[in-house]
Amino acid sequence: MSTKIADLAEKLDLSTKQLKEKILELGFELAPKARTVDDDVAELIFEELSDSDSSDESPADKGDIAEIYDEIIAEEREREIVKSQRKKTAGRDTKKKVTHVDTVVDTSKAVAIPAAITVKEFAEKTGLNAAKIIGELMKNGILANINQQIDFDTAQVLAEDLGIKVKRIREIAGAEELMSGDISNLVKEDDALLLEERPPVVVVMGHVDHGKTQLLDAIRETDVVAKESGGITQHIGAYQVEKKGKLITFLDTPGHEAFTSMRARGAKVTDIAILVVAADEGVKPQTIEAINHAKDAGVPIIVAINKMDKPEANPEKVKGELAEHDLQAEDWGGNTVMVNVSALKGDGIDALLDMILLTAEMEELKSNPNREAIGTVIEAHLDQNLGPVATVLVNTGTLKVMNSVIIGNTYGRIKLMHDHNGKSVKTAGPSTPVLIAGLNVTPKSGDILQVVKSEKIARERAEEIGLINKKETMDQLSATNQVISQVKSEKILKLIVKADAKGSLEAIKQSIARIKDEEVAIKMIHTGVGTVTESDVMMASASKGLIIAFHTDFDSPNVAKTAERENVEVKKYTVIYDLIENIKAILSGLLEPEVIESVIGRAEVKQIFLTKKKEMIIGARVLTGKLKDKAKLRIIRGVTEEDQDNIVGNGEIDTLRKVEAKVKEINEGNECGIKFVGDPIVEVGDILEAVEISEKIRTIA
Repeated sequence: MSTKIADLAEKLDLSTKQLKEKILELGFELAPKARTVDDDVAELIFEELSDSDSSDESPADKGDIAEIYDEIIAEEREREIVKSQRKKTAGRDTKKKVTHVDTVVDTSKAVAIPAAITVKEFAEKTGLNAAKIIGELMKNGILANINQQIDFDTAQVLAEDLGIKVKRIREIAGAEELMSGDISNLVKEDDALLLEERPPVVVVMGHVDHGKTQLLDAIRETDVVAKESGGITQHIGAYQVEKKGKLITFLDTPGHEAFTSMRARGAKVTDIAILVVAADEGVKPQTIEAINHAKDAGVPIIVAINKMDKPEANPEKVKGELAEHDLQAEDWGGNTVMVNVSALKGDGIDALLDMILLTAEMEELKSNPNREAIGTVIEAHLDQNLGPVATVLVNTGTLKVMNSVIIGNTYGRIKLMHDHNGKSVKTAGPSTPVLIAGLNVTPKSGDILQVVKSEKIARERAEEIGLINKKETMDQLSATNQVISQVKSEKILKLIVKADAKGSLEAIKQSIARIKDEEVAIKMIHTGVGTVTESDVMMASASKGLIIAFHTDFDSPNVAKTAERENVEVKKYTVIYDLIENIKAILSGLLEPEVIESVIGRAEVKQIFLTKKKEMIIGARVLTGKLKDKAKLRIIRGVTEEDQDNIVGNGEIDTLRKVEAKVKEINEGNECGIKFVGDPIVEVGDILEAVEISEKIRTIA
């Protein structure tokens, strides 16, 4: 069906010539002497009119357009029903088909679209009528033409309303995204129905000699015995055990240092932290460090109170000491899971695994196994037989042999994969650790792996990342500037405080606690007595924090080199007053300055010489004070009911003249010419109030 151009032009209050121009603007072909247009084109004309001339339409006009548009939609639906009935009569199967004007769309398959798409492209890919898409957008308050882009989220909502399934075309992550180590956007899924439960990833931390390795061995041996299989033939830094038919992935790292190293590079790979505390020794310095690491990473903590087989074991004392660090046991009225175990005898291991599964269930850990893999490098080295190899934890998707991958500035094609038992595997799903080979160079711990279509694409992106790395090294900010940059965005200054004695440490903590402000805050992520260790440096690097050393120094020259390499600032003090004043100075620099407005003069408008859209030439007389060139102006027109100045708008003095000469200021009693710039139209008799704006630097008391 078609609509007469003359009738349509009359309804839209346009001439036929104007209407034809609109049709041509939309990209449709139209013969010079055409008298009719398709109804689809008519709908687009209504949309275009609403978009371009909405400010000139009265409510009544808008109502008329809406009525006309509704009539066309109603006619469109009638035509669809007639066509559908005809196809049924002809014996066609329409159970899985939705008919839209001239196109039949199969809704059983999802249509792949990119992150952003034009209305025209969306119509072509989905088989929907462009006019119908624009109509649906209008119903949702979005005015768009066929060339306007819509994002994936909008397209997804639109498709659901129209009975079409869509899926996002996964694009290769940008160099900055891969370098950041933040995988949250890369693993994000648009459709929650695609997500499936995945195994939890667990890291074990604690003080030296409290039994971390022994506990991991006990868990591993329990699983090996249960399966009646041989021992592990190849250590890859991570392994999986099975409990009640469910898998648990353990990162077998050398203490929390490796865990922090990955975090320092931005990687977020762990779901649960197991804190091992010896029942006969209690909380030790490294225990506190491990607690602070886990808290700062934002992962749930399960405490394994180990060495319960010893006669001097005192779990209640351990619980009391942990409570001082905000880890309250469940049987003490808190919410921290604590399990008594003996790694030596294997006691409590089953209970610990049960608690891990329960915590994982509460965390609702899910991912999509049916997509290209995203993973994180746990560790990497150069193998004499295989060349560069890396232990990768698959975060989402399924990694396959012969996949082309990017890993930081490294690339390659996976030639072989080994699981934690040293067995060759073809695929690896979410939360599965595997050793991979086939890379061009050795990657770094914490680097992000992404599967791409070809090795050529992988090589190009890896080279791009390599160039950015070189540039960043050359333009690298100082450590202090990096900390300040981070604090400006988060408004939190993170500190690691080390002191020579407990008394000094307590005095510093109390003094820092008294520094308070509504805009910025201080968070002491770790405090301790002794020298600055490599663990302190790595924690500061991971948290983008600052190390405060009071009457103490580095543990060794290697620690100083690590701090330099990781760009960690270590500030040393011998006087508490200097320490506190320096922290206040850093925080004061982060406060927004106080804006002060002061009235410097008033003038009365005597004459209007020229009026443009946002510019006027005004003659005025200064009543009080003075006017300054470039001063901000308030336009006052009479007074309000509360006897206050009635400010109708604001502007600025662009140019100030006395007779013909430009001047910087005009004093009280003089007349002047003003080139006024602003939105409101100034009238004769208005008062121009000149305001001077200044900023006052704020400091923390």
